[in-house]
Parts: sequence; C-alpha cells; structure tokens
Amino acid sequence: MLFFQPKNIMKDLAKCKHPQSRKTLALARKIKKINNREKKKMGHAVKANVVGKKLGWFAEHLEDRTEPLSGQEFETLIDEYLARFNEELEQIKLVQSINKQRNNQHASRESSIKMTLEKEVHDFNGGGLELPDLCDKQEFQKFQQWDGSSQSIQHLKMHFISRKRLQLLNKDSQVTMAVD
Repeated sequence: MLFFQPKNIMKDLAKCKHPQSRKTLALARKIKKINNREKKKMGHAVKANVVGKKLGWFAEHLEDRTEPLSGQEFETLIDEYLARFNEELEQIKLVQSINKQRNNQHASRESSIKMTLEKEVHDFNGGGLELPDLCDKQEFQKFQQWDGSSQSIQHLKMHFISRKRLQLLNKDSQVTMAVD
C-alpha cells in the first residue's frame, strides 16, 4: 500500500483520469480519513477548552485557599458557579425592557446561557458535574498546582460531583465530629 502525504494527495487526485478508478477512490478514502481525524482532534480541543474555562473559574475563586473545601463550602461554590450568568441575564432583560421594538436583540445569547445553565443545574442535581474532588486533600493540591492550560487538564482526576454526594459528605463529616 502506498503512503501519500496530505499535501501530495491533491496533486495525485488531479492526475487521476477517471473519477471511478481504484486510485481515485483510494485517494478519496484517504482524504475522508484525514478529515475525520482532524474533526476528532478539533472536538477534543473544544471539549478541553470548555472544561478549562470551567476549571479556570474554580481556580480563580480558590486562589488564596490552602486547605481543601468541606462539603458545604464546595456546594456553595458550585451554586456560585451556577449563578455566574445572573448579572448578564439581568442586563439583557434591562435592555429588552427599555427598547420594546428590539425585544429579541440578545435572544441568541440569552437562550445559549439559559440552555447552558439548565444543563449544568440538571447535571449537578442529577448525575453530577465533572470536576476535581476539591474536598480531597491530594486532589486539592493537584488542582492548586494546575497551571491553567487546557493541555494539562488530563493530569487532574475528574469526578462527577452531585448535590446529593456533597450533602452525604457533609452529613458524614458532621457525624464524625459528633463522635469525636
């Protein structure tokens, strides 16, 4: 089997005489395979960027903290994270109330924020948001040492953190304190 460099594939494709020849079809398959590979890379990069922004928000709010969070503190921090767009939504509503003729001026931004919040709230109340466990001392230290780049996210161990899990963790810590 011949190996074609991506920049040479287009030249070879132009040389082919018949559109249904074996060589033309093989080159078309190679191009499709390369395109699919690039799409997959871009999908991973986009996901890493989104997760990086989410973790960046948490890192920004925990900069001066040296000890791991309790369950109650982590739940409060996540609630603050879920309320991060409230100010922007209020601004959009204010603009819409002032200018009645342009009632849908920021409709796409408003709908994307609402969809994002709805999904995140549903995840947090259900299966959980994908975050590092900031209640664990070792995970918290790794998170504090994280440099903020989306490439190094893979070194952080992510867990699905739900409201129910944090409430159980909080009850367990209260029971442990009562026993001491």
